Amino acid sequence: MFYPTRWPTQDENGLDHKIDPPLHLRDNCEMSVESPAPVKSSPAPKPAPVEVPQRTEIQSLYDRYVVPTVNRGLTLTHGKGRHVWDDQGKRYLDLGGGVAVSSLGHGHSAIRETLTRQADVLIHSSNLYYNEGQGRLAQRIVQLTGPGKVFFCNSGAEANEALIKLARKFGHDSGRYEIITTLNSFHGRTMATLSATGQDKIKHGFEPLLPGFTHVPFNDLAAVEAAITPKTIAVQVEGIQGEGGVFVASPEYLLGLRKLTQKHNLLLLWDGVQCGYFRTGRWQSYQRILEGVPGGEDFLPDAIAMAKSLGGGYPIGATWIREPYQNVFGPGSHGTTYGGSPMACAVALTILDVVEREKLADNIRDRGEQLKQGLQALVGTKGIQEVRGFGGLIGLVTAEEPAPVVTRLAQAGLILIPAANHTVRFLPPLNVTSEEITEALRIVEKAL
Repeated sequence: MFYPTRWPTQDENGLDHKIDPPLHLRDNCEMSVESPAPVKSSPAPKPAPVEVPQRTEIQSLYDRYVVPTVNRGLTLTHGKGRHVWDDQGKRYLDLGGGVAVSSLGHGHSAIRETLTRQADVLIHSSNLYYNEGQGRLAQRIVQLTGPGKVFFCNSGAEANEALIKLARKFGHDSGRYEIITTLNSFHGRTMATLSATGQDKIKHGFEPLLPGFTHVPFNDLAAVEAAITPKTIAVQVEGIQGEGGVFVASPEYLLGLRKLTQKHNLLLLWDGVQCGYFRTGRWQSYQRILEGVPGGEDFLPDAIAMAKSLGGGYPIGATWIREPYQNVFGPGSHGTTYGGSPMACAVALTILDVVEREKLADNIRDRGEQLKQGLQALVGTKGIQEVRGFGGLIGLVTAEEPAPVVTRLAQAGLILIPAANHTVRFLPPLNVTSEEITEALRIVEKAL
């Protein structure tokens, strides 16, 4: 609204006069409107502060100095038998076994005595020299597996790497180098074993991968046959896909693979790093899978990768190579500095002695059946959907992702290992007791 700068009016005699406008209409005569005094609202309640646990000294050391390749949980300080303790003094039943490594549990007296004794004799010498322990351990592995020879290394990834290099070397002169592996598989994290692995989630960011790998569905023999080309040299497979979610190969699949690879002159490469070493109640998982199956007793891969339980916590890996191919690697074609050291072989021989003396293959078979039956009774409740596996490699399939399930179980005092496909893994030591399995089942029922 517009107001004039001077305000016209008349006096009592009728004469016009101009007077200033009222004060409230000055300043270009725009009417000023006084805003009402603001109403002071009550302050919104502040959310309760989220308590972030203070980082401990050990965690701070990791934060500052350790590459963060893993989302770590507990801080463990010591272990005994099948139990471990954290830095708060809480005890846990450890049925994760350091991801299928702690074959005799923690602090086993036989391992401790061997470490002490061998440390006084010879810890390391390199593979430029003979050492008795390596020869004795190779002999034991051949006796358990079949005619052939053994290459020693330090880990499962290296053992699988040896499988891949064996196949490449074997097929080199004929121009064959392609290896067929399966979807959902896990063979390691080196560039070659990563390329062989059938899980895209762990490959992201590392492309381009090593060429020469084809991935087909697990337990699908027709898919393997369809993937064979003139450049194919081998098929690589796990008997039980542990990391992938504890999926077990069928007897028909394994027998069919053996016939198919022999028909096309391909190597059958066996990844027994997690599913091997008596974990299923037999030396290798194919022996358990093929029990009682006609023709199963004759099944034998061309090479087997093993590690984990072989050293019970001391790093060692091994690749057994069947007799016709045992000399494909010659001097200088493959090697390792630490593999098959006097110390590693002494520990591995001791573990084999304990397993055989205490009949731990039978024990883990029985404890696995006890665990499996107890878990199967819970299927359909508490979000539990399925139970898979054998012996000391049991998968509990849940409606939830495995990480929160593992966390809740740890809070209740049970350590297990997550896997893919909504699966939580039980990987107990071979000497786990019936009472400890009962304890684990009680925790699962309560915590879930």
